[in-house]
Amino acid sequence: MAKYGTLIWISLIILFTAFLIYPPTHLLFIDTTTTHPYLMAFAKFAILSIMGEFLAVRLVSGNWQPVKGMLAKMLVWGMLGITIVLMFALYTGGIDSAAAKGLIYTGYPSIKILRAFYISAIMNLTFGPVFMAAHRITDTWIDAKYSGNKITVSQAISTIDWSGFIKFVVGKTIPLFWIPAHTITFLLPDQYKVIFAASLSIFLGLILSFAKMKK
Repeated sequence: MAKYGTLIWISLIILFTAFLIYPPTHLLFIDTTTTHPYLMAFAKFAILSIMGEFLAVRLVSGNWQPVKGMLAKMLVWGMLGITIVLMFALYTGGIDSAAAKGLIYTGYPSIKILRAFYISAIMNLTFGPVFMAAHRITDTWIDAKYSGNKITVSQAISTIDWSGFIKFVVGKTIPLFWIPAHTITFLLPDQYKVIFAASLSIFLGLILSFAKMKK
């Protein structure tokens, strides 16, 4: 794996991109996402986010290595992906409802970038930290389990560097990356939001894993 890791990783990205660009498979992707949003969310986040973790291990350690508990982590990522799709709908509907009642200003009839910013900012400042903290806890527990250390969830929580988590993941990545990135997400037509969100999941896996291993 160490010898061909870069080739394999880049090849997977090229294949995924080609799948989205090629018209027949692009339409299949859009139709399946519309028909089975949760199933597709699970698959996209499970695959792309674990690729981000592989890349994080490569950047931190200097060579390609297996991700500990890969299947368990893919399951967690898939479940989190389902949650993200649901949150997209909830926060979009919530902002539109608040704007219709005059509780927030989005322009008349609507300034698209302002609306997108509201959705992204409120989602990332409320749901975002909870989501990332939940992932950090499960990730820490899985790492310990597959390293031969059987610990409880409460013990996993106590081993986490929460100060570093707040300073870096919450204090830096949310305002500097996730709010601008998801502002772009919510500017896109509905049929392209899931594609863009899927590509961002690579960076999500990369950022969270890198922050953890940097310690």
